[in-house]
Amino acid sequence: MIQFKKANLSNGLRVIVHEDSSTPLAAVNILYNVGSRDESPDQTGFAHLFEHLMFGGSRNIGIFDEPLQRAGGENNAFTSTDITNYYETLPSQNIETAFWLEADRMNELVFSEHSLDVQRKVVSEEFKEHYINQPYGDVWHKLRALAYTTHPYQWPTIGKTLEHIEQAQVNDVRNFFFKFYRPNNAILVVAGNVNAEEIFSLAEEWFGVIPPGNTPQKNLPAEPAQKEPRALTVQANVPLDAIYKAWHMPGRLQPGYYAVDLISDLLSGGKSGRLYQVLVKEKNLFSEINCYQNGCIDPGLITVEGKLIRGVKMDEAEKSIVEELEKIAVLTVDEKELTKVKNRVESQMEFSETEILHKAMNLAYTELLGDANLVNEEIKKYLAVTTEEIRQEATNVFKPENCSTLYYFSKN
Repeated sequence: MIQFKKANLSNGLRVIVHEDSSTPLAAVNILYNVGSRDESPDQTGFAHLFEHLMFGGSRNIGIFDEPLQRAGGENNAFTSTDITNYYETLPSQNIETAFWLEADRMNELVFSEHSLDVQRKVVSEEFKEHYINQPYGDVWHKLRALAYTTHPYQWPTIGKTLEHIEQAQVNDVRNFFFKFYRPNNAILVVAGNVNAEEIFSLAEEWFGVIPPGNTPQKNLPAEPAQKEPRALTVQANVPLDAIYKAWHMPGRLQPGYYAVDLISDLLSGGKSGRLYQVLVKEKNLFSEINCYQNGCIDPGLITVEGKLIRGVKMDEAEKSIVEELEKIAVLTVDEKELTKVKNRVESQMEFSETEILHKAMNLAYTELLGDANLVNEEIKKYLAVTTEEIRQEATNVFKPENCSTLYYFSKN
């Protein structure tokens, strides 16, 4: 159980504190309610670009890392389809340094041609290295565009095309900042050896003076139900043939989400997972195979991806995947097998609560979902899933017409 206290500032910033006297450290986490799904189709990759720009200098701070390092701290950030998240860990007695740094860049970044040019080049190189020149690097560009026709999940976080980043202008990023990087669109969580009332006071002192913005209206277009199977065939200079099959699944707050998440663990729980046991170990069709879901707030995807053993035919490999999925949809999953998967999930969730940074991140994310206390309720939701719910969700999700398949052939 993660205990926490919560307060709201007058400018809309939500502040959550978890007190933990067992550590000399504190974690400061700021979640902004903006991800790649909030971008314009003509200007994608901006949420990720901002992750980089936020380290490029603000009104009073030229280089973000230097004061934090002097205070004994570390920091990083990440962007997803739904959120952008920044965090620091540092000795708790130096926590005001993190407040100063985060408040200053929330208040106003330095919007200069030089800063934008530097970060634009960094992101462009990342795009080329990981998505253009990397074997299989374009998989999610192609698979998302295949699976989604309407919702902005149809492009990955890095952006739809490199040109969108290369053509970004100062006015574009300034507008993006003042639309999304406002206190009323953010959640601040502090966890560690701190006093809640003192943190609330510091939050008011450092963040309370930052003016709010207009609350961004999401109004994201819903993805229509997929009515027929989709497929795309690609040939590229990759080591092995590969297959990627993606099915639409419930969103993070929808009924069925927890059952589908457990299905992904049943299929791909390491070497004990069904796909590995049957398709790698027994039938020797794949060199590796995995199943995972992307945990999106809006309806996301559960995906099976596998690298074929050289010489194995694509249709044989695909048929074997479908057969394993049909077993879950047609046959009731054994209670013992499901309990084993639930125990593993419970263990992973409990382990994630041993680190103050993970606690801070989890509190911020569940608060975004509607209630920070969900962090304490989620395990109950997993444990409550029945074998019949597993079968029913497998039947609902793994329908041929709900599937998008990418056949990735090696030219070698």
